[in-house]
Amino acid sequence: MNIIRLKDGRERSLLRRHPWVFDGAIASGGGDSGETVRIESHAGQFLGWAAFSPSSKIRARVWSFNEAQRIDASFFIARIAQAISARSLFDIKSDGLRLVHGESDGLPGLVVDRYGDTLVAQFSSCGTEKWKQVIVEALLAQTGLTRLYERSDASVRTLEGLPEATGWLAGSGDTGITITEHDWKLSLDVAEGHKTGFYLDQRDSRQKFSAYARRLRFKDVLNCYCYTGGFTVAALAGGAEHVTSIDSSGPAIERAKANVALNGFDAGRTTMLDADVNAMLRQYVKDGRTFDAIVLDPPKFAPTVTHAERAARAYKDINRLALSLLAPGGVLFTYSCSGGISADLFHKIVASAGTDAGVDAFICERMGGAPDHPMTVAFPEGEYLKGLVLVKRPSN
Repeated sequence: MNIIRLKDGRERSLLRRHPWVFDGAIASGGGDSGETVRIESHAGQFLGWAAFSPSSKIRARVWSFNEAQRIDASFFIARIAQAISARSLFDIKSDGLRLVHGESDGLPGLVVDRYGDTLVAQFSSCGTEKWKQVIVEALLAQTGLTRLYERSDASVRTLEGLPEATGWLAGSGDTGITITEHDWKLSLDVAEGHKTGFYLDQRDSRQKFSAYARRLRFKDVLNCYCYTGGFTVAALAGGAEHVTSIDSSGPAIERAKANVALNGFDAGRTTMLDADVNAMLRQYVKDGRTFDAIVLDPPKFAPTVTHAERAARAYKDINRLALSLLAPGGVLFTYSCSGGISADLFHKIVASAGTDAGVDAFICERMGGAPDHPMTVAFPEGEYLKGLVLVKRPSN
């Protein structure tokens, strides 16, 4: 067993059960890609069993803080069983849900989503790559499913020194799937869609937006970065009279149209635009347009804190434009899925956007990921999705 010895004073985060060891914290030791190593303090105190990643800044990811724990097949079978069992604690009104959420479920670098009868897994670390076959067999055995598609094509694989990998690991067939969420249906493609095929983390936000549409009787809604139209369907289900949906992906727009039709809504209640969101927001301001409600759910502008300053400018710009376009009493659902942007910083960005737009707003609610994407006390980085619901105050 290889031993990783930390520099003096660098053990504090592990004593708080945070699962990451950065390269700069290591005094000595190493291992092969994905190898289980023993992490010790400078004084030789056991801290954890971890998977070693020779190329990554996160040089080791902790599997267990229990010195008596054996990291073998039975360990992964038990961890996966625990993760799946935990989902019964959450109120999930969908047959699309996250079964394993990486570090929050004690399996760093592993994400597993279930879409109906199909599992989709992302193996984004050297440790999960090494134990892939064991993990696949455990997932199939414990869910009783026969189809598992791999979507290990996230950019973090490159940082781990791993090539992209996609395709069926078990079963075969059509990658197009339709799930039920709340009272509507949403179609997706696990091979072509973003992440593992869909944004399951916004499930509760979509329901909340539908409730706002029903209560406040939205007439004109703008859904920016609409992807496959989840918020569009939610707005229509809530009774919104018309929804304009914008995304720069033509295939996503076509899927959004299909999802509107799938739920039996009149296509005449929608406008679907394959266009740049920022440019369209500016054009709407120029044209004097206003909307009763706007959704801003942009892609990840800041994957790490090193990108935060540039990302903050981008978030501020789109929020300034959106606040300018809201009618008095209008509602803005605005989000950041950037790990490098904290909830506090996001609040400050939106506040600054309001100041620049000459707009004041009530913060009605703070939103986050659905409960099957949990954040734990020891791993606050799990809170990657931050959202604010604002209502524009009438000007004096």
